[in-house]
Amino acid sequence: MSDGTTVRSIRAALLERFGEDFAIDASLSGLDGLAKIANYRSHRRFEPRPIEPDLLRLLCACALSAPSKSDLQQCDIVIVNDAGTRKAIVATIPDMPWIAEAPAFLMFVANGARLPLMAGQRGKPFPNDHLDQFFNASVDAAIVLATFIQAATAVGLGCCPISAVRDDPRTVSELLKLPRRVIPVAGLCVGWPAQAGDSTPRLSLTTTLIDNRYGERDPAGEIDTYDRRRQKLRPYRRQRNPGRWGEAPFYGWSEDKARQYAEPTRTGFGKFVREKGFGLD
Repeated sequence: MSDGTTVRSIRAALLERFGEDFAIDASLSGLDGLAKIANYRSHRRFEPRPIEPDLLRLLCACALSAPSKSDLQQCDIVIVNDAGTRKAIVATIPDMPWIAEAPAFLMFVANGARLPLMAGQRGKPFPNDHLDQFFNASVDAAIVLATFIQAATAVGLGCCPISAVRDDPRTVSELLKLPRRVIPVAGLCVGWPAQAGDSTPRLSLTTTLIDNRYGERDPAGEIDTYDRRRQKLRPYRRQRNPGRWGEAPFYGWSEDKARQYAEPTRTGFGKFVREKGFGLD
């Protein structure tokens, strides 16, 4: 694309995403990369075309080149090729069959095992077995996941992150034989897209971009404004659990998320993390 076409693509994508028109300098370097980020779509349907192992390994290397807290390198990537293992994971998330259908499925895990191992090898104490170590390892995994998505998108692949692998983390951990102090953070379906994905509108930057410090705000009003903008662009096709909550006359993002989190989810995850050897105090 020419610089002018690229700028128009970015502006159109961000206008749809945030409801705001952005001024963009056409002389900026890296506009093609920004366009891919601004136009990001999740993909759940893929062409029956394999991803070459060398390409997948290259993308993993690029992802693992991402920043790591204090150079601790606490993320691993598990490439799940075995069809039986994938089907067993899908059995824990039956409403996500694309996990088994995607050309590639990766698991991004937080590895908190190497630090105490190195401490023991080097005859050093390990007094940092608390919440921050778990947090650091999980954030490392999230950064690597995001970087992989950016790298995959750059070469034309589509991705769909799967946080639901934490719905039954014990089963996932057993299937992948994750060692002690290694836990699943998210899965990722990867493949050549079979169709264009949808753009998901985001909360306005008025809500999520803060200058210096939080001041007087109207979060309820901002959410309502977002609900109505999103309803015009991408209305929900169905309401969540109408048997319990009924049919709302206006069903927006906030109603959907309030219903979603009115149900207990992953209440045993903290116990699982402790059982795997992480301290959460």
